[in-house]
Amino acid sequence: MLALAALAASGMAAAQDKPVELRFAHWLPPTHSLAKTGFEPWAKSVEAASKGSIKVAMFPAQQLGKAADHYDMARDGIADLTWINPGYQAGRFPVIAAGELPFLIGKPGPGSAALDAWYRNHAAKEMPDVKYCFAHLHVGTIHGKKPITEPAQIKGMKIRSANGTVAAFVSQLGGTNVQVSAPEARDALEKGVADAITFPWDSIIGFGIDKAVTHHSDMRMYASDFVWAMNKNWYDKLSANQKKVIDDHCSNEWAGKVGAAWGDSEDAGQAKLAKMPGHTIVPVSAAQVDQWKKAAEPIYAQWMQAVQQKGVDGKKALADLRQELEKRKAN
Repeated sequence: MLALAALAASGMAAAQDKPVELRFAHWLPPTHSLAKTGFEPWAKSVEAASKGSIKVAMFPAQQLGKAADHYDMARDGIADLTWINPGYQAGRFPVIAAGELPFLIGKPGPGSAALDAWYRNHAAKEMPDVKYCFAHLHVGTIHGKKPITEPAQIKGMKIRSANGTVAAFVSQLGGTNVQVSAPEARDALEKGVADAITFPWDSIIGFGIDKAVTHHSDMRMYASDFVWAMNKNWYDKLSANQKKVIDDHCSNEWAGKVGAAWGDSEDAGQAKLAKMPGHTIVPVSAAQVDQWKKAAEPIYAQWMQAVQQKGVDGKKALADLRQELEKRKAN
């Protein structure tokens, strides 16, 4: 009887929770694969688990602010939840940039779970202004107007880099970085401001960049990290039941789920591009990949130095991340 009474009381409390709106801001088109495989299923699950007391309102395509501003938007309450690419502000979040290191992560689903599990030990210190929800990533390659198979080819090229770590890699190889967000990338390529772009496979089509590039290197070159961050004041005003719903959805399980769903969708873009007239999937041999990996070694050293200046033992942190990746067979 006591158990039934407690259950009934819990149900009544949930039913009486004050309705709230969660403004979820991101900078992707509403038709993007991540919006369909990640944002929308998460929102529907939150609404269902809260018995409708939390309604999620989506603000896609930079409606509330530019892509690079989404961390500050969550901090300042311009949105209640935002989707952040930390690499859009190179140097501001050096610890999570470990996930961007070239040729470190091969599988986006388990890679996302590994990155999130690892970063939970650092998030409160590196992102203290927001409530950390979870992190995930995508894995991508380089796409250009001509075949790119070796690092020496980057010298003299203008590359739209996915994040600060890739930008450092391009600079080291003698290329020039073109720093524009994903929604601005097609325009940069079409106008000749950039010669090539580092991007995931299906998003090349989703952003219309397939109209501007024709050759796609078949390698797992880099990863980009993403963080879902929540405004602290919005969260603090929730009821206990509503906080539990959010906590249950800001989990490592959701990090892996979103990373896998989006990753599978992005990887499917390779086959789509292969069938499109005028597009070429460029083979990259194991020996050529080894050249890329060797060329990337100084970037690892730079990352360790950067986090060391923030009071983080870079050698240990990278070893811990590698251990998480190995445990989940993500590398």
